Amino acid sequence: MKTLLLILGTGLYDLCAMNKRKETRTIKTKFGEAKVVTLERDFGLNHTPLAVYILFRHGLKHSVPPHLINYRANIAAAKELNVDYIVATSSVGSLNPKIGIGEYVVLDQFIDMTKSRPFTFFQEEGERFAHTDMTEPYSRIVRAAMIKSLKKNRVRGFHERGTYVCTEGPRFETPAEIRMYRRAGGDVVGMTGVPEVVLAKEIGIEYGSLGIVTNMAAGLQRSISQEEVVKQMNRSLRRTNKILDDTVRELLLR
Repeated sequence: MKTLLLILGTGLYDLCAMNKRKETRTIKTKFGEAKVVTLERDFGLNHTPLAVYILFRHGLKHSVPPHLINYRANIAAAKELNVDYIVATSSVGSLNPKIGIGEYVVLDQFIDMTKSRPFTFFQEEGERFAHTDMTEPYSRIVRAAMIKSLKKNRVRGFHERGTYVCTEGPRFETPAEIRMYRRAGGDVVGMTGVPEVVLAKEIGIEYGSLGIVTNMAAGLQRSISQEEVVKQMNRSLRRTNKILDDTVRELLLR
């Protein structure tokens, strides 16, 4: 049986309450520790529960800002758990007038605008390293499972492709920055997708990310607040939970 890790972002903490919690484990890696929740859930498989790992990027109490997340420890923990797939979610702001609030984007490309994050597992002189191919940064397999799930759930507002711009945070972007990102080809903007996707690619884990649009980016609406992002995530929580359920089932039964 395949194994899978869900990496969840802002506003999705209640997903644990919707599941039977089995245990919380601390995984020790050379890059630090990561806390992983193991859940048992019946994914419609004749009442046969499957174990799925869940990791909350910002910590169990949303206490870790985007620029201080230990991305290397999180992805190294996935490797320690022998995870085959990573299904990630991110709350994002839309740069594209064709992508509205409440819609979903199956990411296929990214633009990295971060500044100070450790972005690779290759950190010591003399160690064997690789120039990782990023032509397709997101897994075709995971993306296909997400798209199938979105179609199955008859989600009208979703986009099969989208370019994610990752900024450093924790501040929101300026309207001038958003104009630049739009001209560069960005569709949505967030603060956590990189280097997560890069690290997963480096160590060969199939990784996909689902962007959930919570707001229009700076300059495209009057103002932006963290409270607004969380409220929008809560509005779509049950639907997002169903989409993730079907994505997980599709991947685990491949």
